[in-house]
Amino acid sequence: MPRTWKLTLEYDGTKYRGWQEQINARSVAGALKSCAREFFGEDVEIQGAGRTDAGVHARGQVAHLRIRGNRNPPPEVIQRDLNGMLPADIAVTRVEPAPPRFHARHDARARTYVYQVTTHKSAFLKPHVWWIRDPLDVPLMARAARMIEGRHDFACFRAEDPGQEDGSTVVVVESARVEVEGNLILFRIEASHFLWRMVRRLVGVLVKVGRREVAIEDFARLLEARSRPGLDVAAWTAPASGLFLESVRY
Repeated sequence: MPRTWKLTLEYDGTKYRGWQEQINARSVAGALKSCAREFFGEDVEIQGAGRTDAGVHARGQVAHLRIRGNRNPPPEVIQRDLNGMLPADIAVTRVEPAPPRFHARHDARARTYVYQVTTHKSAFLKPHVWWIRDPLDVPLMARAARMIEGRHDFACFRAEDPGQEDGSTVVVVESARVEVEGNLILFRIEASHFLWRMVRRLVGVLVKVGRREVAIEDFARLLEARSRPGLDVAAWTAPASGLFLESVRY
């Protein structure tokens, strides 16, 4: 019977081509797998709860680590030694024993993402925010964000995913809100799953709403998978820098 651990991680995705292992590209999962293989002295299985894209960060990514051998080191030793081998922009924040068949992606019930926007220039925050030079109507953005909650067809906010077959574009969003913390405007959204680039495209349109360049009625139509000429959602996709996988619920 394989041994399985549940790992919680945080990482700065700036220098990575995303979470998923890729050929000839630096990935977070690839770095973690390489260190885990060295630590256990055998091949390991690594699977994350969320497939974050290139440049996207995480505060609470969850992964399962599975081995076939008999080694059973204490969780604190696994955490300490992996952190000693991992690059500085990846950190294992928790290691817990898990049932042998625990699967980080399939067993997850919901994922929460947060996107950070600011209208204040900062010398330090650039890799982790989207700096908007124009004033934003935050209450109007918050009103639009609340409209995202519930069951909607997000076809207008989906990018074609070369790694996945086309499927349903309907997603049930459990919560969505815009709030202000200091100089940051935060968009936080929780759902069981997300379409590729869905969150970044939602943010891009919300910023257009905040600039009063997109009417809230047009935003409502987009949530019904209805668009009109001039609403170029793909072109408004928010940059990866401001997006974080915040937590995963089981």
